[in-house]
Amino acid sequence: MTTTLRTVGTLRAAPQLLVMLPGVAMRPEAIFDAGFSRAIAQRGLPLDLLAVDISGVGLDAVHTWDALQKDILTPARERGARVWLGGISLGGMVAMAHLAARPGVADGLCLLAPYPGSLPSVNIVERAGGPDPWQPSEEDLRDPELRVWQWLKRPPPDLPVFIGHGTEDRFAARIQRVAERFPPASRHTVAGGHDWAAWLPLWERFLDAGQFSR
Repeated sequence: MTTTLRTVGTLRAAPQLLVMLPGVAMRPEAIFDAGFSRAIAQRGLPLDLLAVDISGVGLDAVHTWDALQKDILTPARERGARVWLGGISLGGMVAMAHLAARPGVADGLCLLAPYPGSLPSVNIVERAGGPDPWQPSEEDLRDPELRVWQWLKRPPPDLPVFIGHGTEDRFAARIQRVAERFPPASRHTVAGGHDWAAWLPLWERFLDAGQFSR
């Protein structure tokens, strides 16, 4: 995909950058309206935040979505910045799909209530006994959600990950299946549903976890 990315954020050439992908039908401005940038400023962290509009980027197109890499992630890393990729809801699954198609392109992953895939896709993995015994067929791998689950079979062991969701999230049980693919210290829950009331406290916990030096 060669279209120009629409982004929201101010790049100040901080030594660290987090690129956040919004959820379905979510404008990138919503991430700033919810207070994500304000939380960074309150902590005095040398961290730039950039939200990218992913409207029109379906999961089946992620493997051809090179603009994120070419225009944002690679230039930031070439100037020496430490780059995290993040996502909220569907944006979380898109972030994982991007890493699955392009190993090593980010230095960390922040997933806030990542969409875990539809029930038909997840059930294929569950019927096999879970991700470890599941051996995806060629037909399975034509499903972009199942390609993410193939990546989740063995996510990079040295990739720092923060994954969190609200305990009343309507996808909580399935998100927990995703979270279990990462070390226990990576997993977080707060009270709340699939909404900003959970996502902002999770973001604040992420910022307080010590990944970003002052």
